[in-house]
Amino acid sequence: MFGLFGKREARLAPVNALFARVAEASRRPAFYIEGGIPDTFEGRFESLTLHTFLVLRRLRELPAPAADLAQDFVDACFAYLELGFRNGGISDIAVPKRMKKIAQSFFGRIKAYEAALVSAEPEALTEALRRNASQGEGAAILADYMRQAQVRLSSRALDAILSEPELFPALAQLEQSHVA
Repeated sequence: MFGLFGKREARLAPVNALFARVAEASRRPAFYIEGGIPDTFEGRFESLTLHTFLVLRRLRELPAPAADLAQDFVDACFAYLELGFRNGGISDIAVPKRMKKIAQSFFGRIKAYEAALVSAEPEALTEALRRNASQGEGAAILADYMRQAQVRLSSRALDAILSEPELFPALAQLEQSHVA
């Protein structure tokens, strides 16, 4: 019986490590400075959702076992968010209501970003980001970042996604090229 827990933990270790790298990337100061994401709980959620979307999008394109890993990745994301609520002092009774609202927001963002990324309208992604994550010029910078990150991830195999320390480009570099 106890051997089952070891196998599950071994299976989840790379996914948890991936999620930790994605969460760390989403907290880079450039997203809140150049990208204009508010440095609040909601803003950090938006940045995390943006990065999670990019990884999930790539995992969806890869062959098995990527789909199973994608579900484990989403589970890790929601466990992290739930822990944040609990550590923030939200009562046990209120956490499920908050998690339901967060899930609706998360999946709504995923749907909006996917539609905008594949849209023939070049401003669709910027507008989706303006509605959800950032106001003003920051939304255009974030849209450029997402496109660059999507291209970078599209060349990565599953093993690289699970092990590569830097999955995402630096926002500051993109911001400089955006101005130039």
